[in-house]
Amino acid sequence: MAYTGNLRSKTTSQSVVLGQRDNARMTIENLASVAELRIHPVKGLRGGVHMTADIEPWGLVGDRRWMVVDAAARFLTQRERHTMTLIEAHNTATGITLTTPGMERIIIPFPAPDAETLNVVVWRDTVGAVAAGTAADAWISAALGLSCRLVYLADTSTRKIDPAFAPAGQSVNFADGFPVLLGSLTSLADLNTRLAVPIPIGRFRPNIVVSGAVPWAEDCWRRIRIGDVFFRVVKPCDRCIVTTIDPETGQRPDKTEPLRTLGTFRRDRRGGVMFGQNLIPENAGRITAGDRVEVLEHGPPNVMLMSASEVEIDR
Repeated sequence: MAYTGNLRSKTTSQSVVLGQRDNARMTIENLASVAELRIHPVKGLRGGVHMTADIEPWGLVGDRRWMVVDAAARFLTQRERHTMTLIEAHNTATGITLTTPGMERIIIPFPAPDAETLNVVVWRDTVGAVAAGTAADAWISAALGLSCRLVYLADTSTRKIDPAFAPAGQSVNFADGFPVLLGSLTSLADLNTRLAVPIPIGRFRPNIVVSGAVPWAEDCWRRIRIGDVFFRVVKPCDRCIVTTIDPETGQRPDKTEPLRTLGTFRRDRRGGVMFGQNLIPENAGRITAGDRVEVLEHGPPNVMLMSASEVEIDR
């Protein structure tokens, strides 16, 4: 059959509609900004909210440079010890301070150059770290009720990011796998409409908390700029039982939530339940609450969601 021109008309109208949708999406995304910044000086312990943060290639300055390890030098987190959330860590010019109910605050200096070094395990990585000292070990052991040690990542170049997601040799702090975690308040609000009891963004332990974008818009971000820092959005974050722990009490008021509800609409085809996006900084710089999130590159959603019927079958 000869070409009639109707296809061109249909295609043109579709392009116009798609263009309008893209423009609307970009207009909304232009409203996205940083609501707050969160730094966790010690992996697994309670951190703090900040209005400004300096960014290095391996993460936020002062974020997850310290870690608690067990007698076998393997990392400890709230997955194993829920009460870690009750220990509050703060960075100082000379080290960190730790506080928890029922114990006196301890001031821990950065380890001396001749301090003991040891190899510690973080997931599949074995990394060289520096011991914080016997006083710090005794304090954290008493706070958690088991024999453990506090260590410091003095050399940020030693732990490498998975080369499948980053240039060879790019490093990361003691975070689970990537230097920065971004969480969206609008995505959280969408989740909270589905929960019987709403939860705060702190359950997800993000570094950069953004607001203003449409829910889950971050799934389509590939490269963004905040302040003078460029970030690559490399991978959605697969959530675990830490999200079920109330950070104010160290208890799990509902051992299934928010994972059960997230699983009904944010379950990845690979089996994970996703909230938040992992970022890799491209340069050092400073970001501040109120900074606009400029989306430089888009792509299809990087979360391969299961359909509602597939989720039901998977159960």
